[in-house]
Amino acid sequence: MKKIEGNLLAKGMKFYIVSSRFNEFLSNKLIDGAVDALTRHGAKDSDITLVKVPGAFEIPSAAAVAADSECDAVICLGVIIRGETPHFNIVAAECAKGIAQVSFRTKKPV
Repeated sequence: MKKIEGNLLAKGMKFYIVSSRFNEFLSNKLIDGAVDALTRHGAKDSDITLVKVPGAFEIPSAAAVAADSECDAVICLGVIIRGETPHFNIVAAECAKGIAQVSFRTKKPV
């Protein structure tokens, strides 16, 4: 039986973290967790690039630019809080769809 799975080694790899500034009080904690996980698995701080965008809706565009660069993976982080309007559903769905399209197009984990 063939088994295909990723390993938890980030040594020698380059990463982009794309995060929204909207709800930054929460997204900053997500960034801290992502950087901690990467460095615990061997990534150097110098191999991690943080890109901040205004909101979650802009994450896919920045992720596309990042994925087209010399990186091994793009980590997308944003916080969308459900309110009384359908805004949450629209932003969350379009953000997820855009991120998936970037991953499919570039064949990189996004």
